[in-house]
Amino acid sequence: MVSVPFPQIHTWTRDEYHRMADMGLFLNRRVELIEGQILDMAAMKSPHAVAIDLVDAALQSVFANGYYIRQQKPLVLGDRSEPEPDIAVVSGTIRDYATAHPRMAVLVVEVADSSLTYDRTTKVSLYAKAGIPDYWILNLVNHHLEVYRHPAATVGPDAGWGYRQRTLYSADTQVVPLGTGAGAIAVADLLP
Repeated sequence: MVSVPFPQIHTWTRDEYHRMADMGLFLNRRVELIEGQILDMAAMKSPHAVAIDLVDAALQSVFANGYYIRQQKPLVLGDRSEPEPDIAVVSGTIRDYATAHPRMAVLVVEVADSSLTYDRTTKVSLYAKAGIPDYWILNLVNHHLEVYRHPAATVGPDAGWGYRQRTLYSADTQVVPLGTGAGAIAVADLLP
């Protein structure tokens, strides 16, 4: 009996991804590289866009000098992943990233409506694997904030990466980002 191998799926590197972008293959498209796969990003509705600006404004009030808050800009997480999270708080200043995208963030925030399941599974695993200590999902579907902390490898049939702590914050509560030593943010201030 002849064994027929399964077709191999090609996963892309960051260098290949950037060469394709330079050739114009993604012209007028919003894409990101996640674990070697190039994914089209969903169109952004108004509540999503407003939420990104609200999160940015709230984080500006608690993160002091020495941090830069980036909206939908690349974050290098290895050779096969370059997501563009809605918000990434990184160490340093704008000019620190003039020649290369950051490779770590102290906080990543994804605003989720149609992407909620993806943000809770694929993005949780991606950010935990990269060691992002504080990952937030601003859940526009259920009008609350999901906070994931303490990244760790997981065991069992779904082995991979995840967070040991997941806390839900309702609109009438407050949250304090890790590492700020600053005041709390009202979750209601993040929601459109």
